[in-house]
Amino acid sequence: MTRHAGVFLFAIFFATAAFAQSAGGPAAKPDLAQGRDLYEQSCGVCHTKPLITSGRFGPALSKQNLGGQADVMAEVIANGIPQRMPGFKHHLNAGQIRDIVAYVQTLDPPPAEAAKPTARTTGERRDDN
Repeated sequence: MTRHAGVFLFAIFFATAAFAQSAGGPAAKPDLAQGRDLYEQSCGVCHTKPLITSGRFGPALSKQNLGGQADVMAEVIANGIPQRMPGFKHHLNAGQIRDIVAYVQTLDPPPAEAAKPTARTTGERRDDN
């Protein structure tokens, strides 16, 4: 009887650990491929240039943004920045946000001039056009 109880407890322990990983719990490791896909889908619209001649609405993102602090990056992705960036907490779960942060932390910073937003969003005149 005690052998069956031991096997049962062992099975429950591993089932709980597997569920925590699949549910995006703290034991789950970031999925960089999914992070890249989510970044391209949700963040790339503003933070990358789809064409070499097009603008970018937000700054280029890299591992140096927000001091490289994963928890701060996740907070900004989840809640956004008032009047500058929407929050994604209603569209992405905590695991997906964690995957995006992990992917952004693999990106090298762009050259100083390339890091700035380039799209006209305030109507100011730029000399390079």
